Amino acid sequence: MLPADLRSAEAEALEAIQAALAEADTGLWTVEFRFEGLRIMPVALRLLSALSARDSKARLVFPDAGAAALAKRDAAEQAPQICALGDVMRLQQADGGSTGLLVLVAPTPADYEEVESVCAQHRGRIVLVNGKLEDAAIGIGTVARERRKGFLASWRSAYALLPMAEGALRHLHPTGWELYRRDPDGYRPVQEFEHKPDPEQIAEALDSAGNSGVQRSLQAVDRLIEGLRN
Repeated sequence: MLPADLRSAEAEALEAIQAALAEADTGLWTVEFRFEGLRIMPVALRLLSALSARDSKARLVFPDAGAAALAKRDAAEQAPQICALGDVMRLQQADGGSTGLLVLVAPTPADYEEVESVCAQHRGRIVLVNGKLEDAAIGIGTVARERRKGFLASWRSAYALLPMAEGALRHLHPTGWELYRRDPDGYRPVQEFEHKPDPEQIAEALDSAGNSGVQRSLQAVDRLIEGLRN
């Protein structure tokens, strides 16, 4: 079933991340909380605190120095473990690589080349939290195809909680993807997929479950989103 609030979702995510990290000493993993208005920095700081209990070398990496400085101000006790992408790149250039767990927080398409470079030289595990590295402006051209087949395709999902207009999609590694339909009185499980379903598969599953999409209750999704923000 879906988590009742943000802290419950974080607990689920931590369990899934730990299961993913236990598989190998290297690997690229994603964590997604796709809720409009969600402040991801406090979530990332709590995640760093939990992961540091098992990996003292874990670091929280922000796309720019400004975000890193803000995080250090808000969590002074964690400041030594917080840095910017540029800091990691300079460290890698100095010693030829880096080790320990890296938690990358919300990089954008503008950070694509830096993130790819850091990942290529890193000798440990990397968790990408609410990253959005695919640039819609690139479209379906050659560059976009190369990125999808190469670097972007190398990431695996550890955890995802994705609200949609007619339901929600949830994933906890190593289990499959769970699709939920939003009804007036709450969310109900519809179908489980081995891999992340595309929009057509989601629409087909919801339609076959009897969801026409004509009568929608915003109250249920508002309760879920509000709980995840608090």
